[in-house]
Amino acid sequence: MTQLMGRPIVQVPGELGTRPVLADVLTGVRTALLGLAGVAVPVLGLWVVTPYADDDAAGAVRLAGALWLLGHGAPVLRGGADAPLTVTPLLLGLLVVGQLYRAGARAAARRGPRPRWSGPPAVWCGYCAVAAAVVAHCSGAGPFRARVLPDVLVVTLLAAAAMAAGARRARRAEGAPPGAGGPVLRWRALERALERALERVPDWARPAGGAAVIRTAALAAGAGLVAAGAAVLAVAAVLDAVAGTGRAAAVLAHGPAAVAGLLLLSVLLLPNAVLWGTAYALGPGFAVGAGTVVAPGGAVLGPLPEFPLFALVAEPGGGGWRSAACLLPALAGVAPALLLGRAAADGAERTDVRAGADRPAGAATPWHPAATAVAALAAALLTGVAGEVLGRLSGGALAGGRMAQLGPAPWRTGLAAAGWFAAVAVPGALLVRARALGRAAGRAPDKAAGRAPGRDTCRGVTAEGGGALAAGVSAGSALAGHARRSALLLRARAYALVLRLGPPVDGVGGTDGADGADGTVSASPDED
Repeated sequence: MTQLMGRPIVQVPGELGTRPVLADVLTGVRTALLGLAGVAVPVLGLWVVTPYADDDAAGAVRLAGALWLLGHGAPVLRGGADAPLTVTPLLLGLLVVGQLYRAGARAAARRGPRPRWSGPPAVWCGYCAVAAAVVAHCSGAGPFRARVLPDVLVVTLLAAAAMAAGARRARRAEGAPPGAGGPVLRWRALERALERALERVPDWARPAGGAAVIRTAALAAGAGLVAAGAAVLAVAAVLDAVAGTGRAAAVLAHGPAAVAGLLLLSVLLLPNAVLWGTAYALGPGFAVGAGTVVAPGGAVLGPLPEFPLFALVAEPGGGGWRSAACLLPALAGVAPALLLGRAAADGAERTDVRAGADRPAGAATPWHPAATAVAALAAALLTGVAGEVLGRLSGGALAGGRMAQLGPAPWRTGLAAAGWFAAVAVPGALLVRARALGRAAGRAPDKAAGRAPGRDTCRGVTAEGGGALAAGVSAGSALAGHARRSALLLRARAYALVLRLGPPVDGVGGTDGADGADGTVSASPDED
């Protein structure tokens, strides 16, 4: 009994033993099943509460598998006519990518001896095995049918890319020094690519050490544009509720189970709708069917499917208050302009510190105006590429024929995003740079005179009016000092007068002890 208890029954992974390959394969299977269960449980729940369901439990499972494949970006055929369904629910896609990313990071961060094919490759094989089984189940006849080769290829490529990214981050985090966070490692490749691209620019027009600032400005612009799309969507929902058109209410009046299913699908497509709102604010708009367009300049629509998000689409027509949505992208370019302008005024010192270089503080020089414009244009280019990619991911085909075109036009969205950013950020960054350099030049005389900068000046005053204001403040200070000295002298004379007229105190005489008209007081001699 003692010998049995002393032997390890289960081989512990890590430093005490080697984790078998089968364990990593089962980890991939578990990851895929968890994601599939997150889709299948709501679908089966809706099937249970539906009073007169057309399909059986196998049909509900097929629908869950089709939605899971759509979350990976895999195309699915719909109906007896095999109409393509390629719209990816981005919320489900984000959950899938995040799950794969964490699985790859955990597998790569596991320490201890391991076989050659264990770790992320084994996890990927287990995940792809479940995906192949789902594709095989959904490939038969039914309302939703998977395409075997395209679906398997898309799922395997997405799983490989997400797991490789997670594994790469985990390996870099192990070799990174303490305090080096994940975001620094995550964007290092992009910064290196930007630095290599900026090396081709002439020295006088090159933003020295500006790769990190360009990347940050592009991220700020992207966040601002997404916020603009969310604002457009929220305003459309509020206006539809206030106007009382009843379109959304008519869509939702199909029973509790149908309402719950439509709302669940709307939540999964909510990021898509936000990106469509971004395309609307940028100007090109989006399409809800072939030959249609929904833009601030006008809306040309046809018959729309009964869906809650489609009920928020603007009525045909355009102009008027709808054109005010185009101001949102301009506001989204203000923060990147401030970032680029401050970085251009500070020079290489601020940017090199962010990038991790050890350049001396005295080597920082402000960027040339052309370098500032180059940095803004590079950030605009990154924003345009991101807009094109997100516009392509958010759209697709909902069915065949007229509904084969849904979502924004990718190249128009990317071009509009880059154009709005360049139109706002380039002049804005130059203006912020000139203002910051003007303030620095105004503080230079104060430092040379030994005064603390900002003591004799006020905020918001331009460099042209700084000298006049400083002269006025100096004159006021002199007058205040003269008035203070006069007040002190007057108080001293009043005190002396009180001592002259008052009774003697401790040998100090009143009227008899005064020396004269000068106001001084002397003590009386003691009598013997």
